[in-house]
Amino acid sequence: MPRGDPERNGSLKRSRVAALKRYTVSCSNSSTLHRFNGFALYEVLIGVAIFAVGVLALGRAVENCLNASTLSAEEDRVRQILSNRMAEIQTTPGSPDTVKETKIDTGYGVVKLIQKSAPAGLQEGNIELSGINLVTLTAHWTRGDANQSRQLQFYVYRPR
Repeated sequence: MPRGDPERNGSLKRSRVAALKRYTVSCSNSSTLHRFNGFALYEVLIGVAIFAVGVLALGRAVENCLNASTLSAEEDRVRQILSNRMAEIQTTPGSPDTVKETKIDTGYGVVKLIQKSAPAGLQEGNIELSGINLVTLTAHWTRGDANQSRQLQFYVYRPR
């Protein structure tokens, strides 16, 4: 068939038109047409709101972790103060002081350290064991508006 055959050109036009008619989208109103073109404003706003809530929750979680870390460091510092004072008492010759109070600046605030010592009053049978003292170390400090304290008791033997 020659190129300019009207029968062939007519069938091609009909097949092209039929193909176009099969793929046309029937839209009854303009809102469904916009739905295919992108997100609606309310969908974007809902997405941004969900993202904002997630960011706020994450920020709060990070703040809680930082607070917990600070509290842990503060309590570690107080335990270290008690441990150091206990080592000083155990290594110092002679009887420990009956009552002693010191204030220590820790960087987190002032810690008041109270030391009390008294004979332990331990007995073995009817015999009282002498030279053994019960030492009590108490640390007081303030965290926020709440008073905090930790106490440590141990024995010290000093032969007479």
